[in-house]
Amino acid sequence: MLTAFADFSGNTSTAGRWAAATTFPTGNLLAWGRNNAGQLGISNTYDAVSPVRVGSVTTWSARAAGGAFSCAVRTGGTLWCWGDNSSGQLGLGDTVGRTSPVRVGTNATWASVAAGNEHACAVRTGGTLWCWGDNSSGQLGLGDIVGRTSPVRVGTNSTWTTVAAGGAHTCARNTGNILWCWGSNASGQLGQGDTADRTSPTQVPGEWAAASTGRAHTCSVRTDNRLWCWGDNSSGQLGLGDAADRTVPVQVGVANNWRSVAGGGSHTCGTQATSTLWCWGSNASGRLGLGDTVDRTSPVQVGTATTWTSVTTGRAHTCGRRAAGTLWCWGSNASGRLGLGDTVDRTSPVQVPGTTASSVVTGPDAATTLAIT
Repeated sequence: MLTAFADFSGNTSTAGRWAAATTFPTGNLLAWGRNNAGQLGISNTYDAVSPVRVGSVTTWSARAAGGAFSCAVRTGGTLWCWGDNSSGQLGLGDTVGRTSPVRVGTNATWASVAAGNEHACAVRTGGTLWCWGDNSSGQLGLGDIVGRTSPVRVGTNSTWTTVAAGGAHTCARNTGNILWCWGSNASGQLGQGDTADRTSPTQVPGEWAAASTGRAHTCSVRTDNRLWCWGDNSSGQLGLGDAADRTVPVQVGVANNWRSVAGGGSHTCGTQATSTLWCWGSNASGRLGLGDTVDRTSPVQVGTATTWTSVTTGRAHTCGRRAAGTLWCWGSNASGRLGLGDTVDRTSPVQVPGTTASSVVTGPDAATTLAIT
């Protein structure tokens, strides 16, 4: 049984700080960290320094953390969003914020969702792609820069498989392992060899197995398991040994066993087939998990563990999941985004007490963390 209490001894939001027990049944959505706009979905705006259950539903299947909002899909294919809605990023047809999950429309065929700073995109089971929210850089892919407060279909393609949302750009993959990017391109994050924004999907040459969008950079694993990155590199987040931006994909090292990659605000982490974890880029607050706060411009292994199954990167923190389903977080702990019951930064991975999950996610502009048990 979940018990929760408010701790008013250290105000981190409008009135206090929420903490909660961390024993949960399966199928629940958990949230913790910054809650200034209600992005935790717990019907208030108090930060949570430990995982808190979002409602009583036990059928959550996918989730996304945006700048100050969140979205998630249930097993029945319904889509729900909550938090800041100043740009219509909740997809509810208005710009009114919500502090608890609200269903987006009546469609029940949503498969996955991605959240950027103030926009969101989602794929339906039929392979169609839909976007909404802020569109000031063309990040919705609709051929213009007009914002939308409800989901609008991107083109006529019905072969989309995955989508990722960066700060103000979006990338998506369709069948055939073809990658497309659009939106802000100020640092070359679209991989087109220039810095001109695109308002419609533009193909990135190559065959891609997985892609991740940071705030202003992009990294992707090709079908040969080699890792490539491009865009903003001011903190070495491309992993290329320097701090020069790239406007086209550049291979990271020579390894050919990359399994996944996650781009954060100004850092990047990835897992290899050996179940090892590697991070690079900005290390302010210890977000690389290397025991210090020194930036790295090339991938460095995080500890010696060989049980990492996934990693997710936030604005200034990182969380990962190990084989037994345990969750580990590190980096900035402002607002309790590490879920450790306090607001003290960590420079090495620390296990989130008593919590196991099937998945965990944050986002390149997020100071919150979401997990599904």
